[in-house]
Amino acid sequence: MPIYAYKCESCGFAKDVLQKMSDAPLDTCPNCSQPTFKKQLTAAGFQLKGSGWYATDFKGAGAAPSTAVAPSEGGAVATGTASEPAAPKADAAPPAGPSPAASGS
Repeated sequence: MPIYAYKCESCGFAKDVLQKMSDAPLDTCPNCSQPTFKKQLTAAGFQLKGSGWYATDFKGAGAAPSTAVAPSEGGAVATGTASEPAAPKADAAPPAGPSPAASGS
């Protein structure tokens, strides 16, 4: 259920009220009992911060944000880059495909 902010235009009393979206808006001030209790327009109660799917997905390959932090910002510097090829493992299986001995003449 959303929380709505109300303020009385007569006495200035303000209150946040937890209401269903289908509930009728309040109009009587609980402080002065005047019918001037109005719903206020307020900002959203959350912010999207950081790098999430909305910042990285569905963009071109060059548009991904960098994860490296510059030394001047007080953070650690990333040592590898995404463009460097990975070193092959010693115990890695050979590539799939026909072997030269299997061609048979």
